[in-house]
Amino acid sequence: MAKKKGGKSKKQAGRKQRSGRNDAKIAGIPEVHIARQAMPEEEEEEDDTVLDSQMGSVVKIFCVHTFPNFSLPWQRNRQYSSSSTGFAISGRRLLTNAHSVEHYTQVKVKRRGDDTKFVARVLTIGTECDIALLTVDDDAFWEGLESLEFGTLPKLQDGVAVVGYPVGGDTISVTSGVVSRIEVTSYVHGMTDLLTIQIDAAINSGNSGGPVFNAYEECVGIAFQSLRSEDAENIGYVIPTPVVQHFLHDFETNSRYTGFPVLGIEWQTLESPALRSVWSVPSEESGVLVRRVLPTAPAAGLLQRDDIILEFDGVSVANDGTVKFRKGERIAFGYLVSQKFIGDEISMRILRKGVPMEIEVVLQAPHSLIPSHIKGEDPSYFITAGLVFTVVSELYLRSEFGTDYMFDAPVHLLYALHHELAEETGEKVVILAQVLSAEVNLGYEDVQNTRLRTFNGAPVRSLEHLVEMVESCEEQFLQFDLFSEELVVVDTALARLSSQEILATHCIPAAMSKDLRIGSTDEDMS
Repeated sequence: MAKKKGGKSKKQAGRKQRSGRNDAKIAGIPEVHIARQAMPEEEEEEDDTVLDSQMGSVVKIFCVHTFPNFSLPWQRNRQYSSSSTGFAISGRRLLTNAHSVEHYTQVKVKRRGDDTKFVARVLTIGTECDIALLTVDDDAFWEGLESLEFGTLPKLQDGVAVVGYPVGGDTISVTSGVVSRIEVTSYVHGMTDLLTIQIDAAINSGNSGGPVFNAYEECVGIAFQSLRSEDAENIGYVIPTPVVQHFLHDFETNSRYTGFPVLGIEWQTLESPALRSVWSVPSEESGVLVRRVLPTAPAAGLLQRDDIILEFDGVSVANDGTVKFRKGERIAFGYLVSQKFIGDEISMRILRKGVPMEIEVVLQAPHSLIPSHIKGEDPSYFITAGLVFTVVSELYLRSEFGTDYMFDAPVHLLYALHHELAEETGEKVVILAQVLSAEVNLGYEDVQNTRLRTFNGAPVRSLEHLVEMVESCEEQFLQFDLFSEELVVVDTALARLSSQEILATHCIPAAMSKDLRIGSTDEDMS
């Protein structure tokens, strides 16, 4: 089971991974890499001093989290505390993992060997890449604290050292290993596929956010998750410097984190000779076959179903969906997209019905009908006549149906998750989460977790759209048609009259979440 290191667990495509809320151990580099040549004792002592100063840049992070309650979206769950690792970089900033400070209410940091905790301020959180950027306003914290320098992407079999504050003790920990694989892998916290370094050193709870050093004492990544499986041992994952630099450049350019762009297509490989023959692909060409273009994607209207992508920004795409990476290495085609920024214009050479052509696409942020996460925000909700409506996300499904929600959630929701596409920006799946029992909704008490299809005959595009239609309704009845083939009908006048009483009975502060109240009148909110 994929489990994040703060006690949260997540299942991702059958892979059992665990990201650490507190996980980084600075590993001592294997002897073969440290001792490149015999050194006198004086030089060895000097080298130890340098490594020790690098570890002085590693801090322990203490966070108090308050997670949303998806079943009762107007309130939050009981707070809890966690500890993890971070490290100093240029500009009086600290790097750690996003899951180390997600849904934070307070963040404190402590330097190595110090007994003082300083209050930290979160500058930005990159959910997809599982990176967060912090700072401390107190000048005393930065006195004598050196910033770590980033190194280049390591090679296979390079020795690495993971530094941090994992469980099992209070002092800093160092763990050594080697780079065993570099590929595009799923980030458990952000549910995004990005470049990852795999090492043969375990990353335990508490190590999250800690730096990973190469043999030259340069930071080559951030520890963030590990693979826990009966068939594997001591497999840890590191966010490499290209991803970290992308995150930092994004923040420095936009003064906020905007994310990683997507092309917005679904494709399949062209390894089958018969398939290549059907689409008249010349023997000297290779590529992937476009099967679906997301309507909200930037490629919509430019790419078409059954187009063949031959090149992406001048890089040839192989029939198996990979591109050249480094000498003797290939990597998934999606890596090229993740290297770009939102708003970048890219060129593609494609084959359409046997005719080669070139197109240009401006990359944009992804938009999913059922998002993987809510990026630290509170869940949206709307209540009318005791009917509680909210938006479906994978976090909601996990909250309602557990870690095995892929098997236990209603089929119509799983179908929407895996197969349906948003037809327009902002479109979401709206669900009738529960019914707060009252006279106005008599007979519907047991209806729950059912997708809303239409309101008074009109398709519902989003929760905002539903609020607009309900509040402006002048018909005698409010009719909600559900995917379970149930029809919920309540009297419009009674629904509005009973609103305040139902809210007061269940200690609910408002009939809708704050994001929906923006722009509404006080009368609307009541």
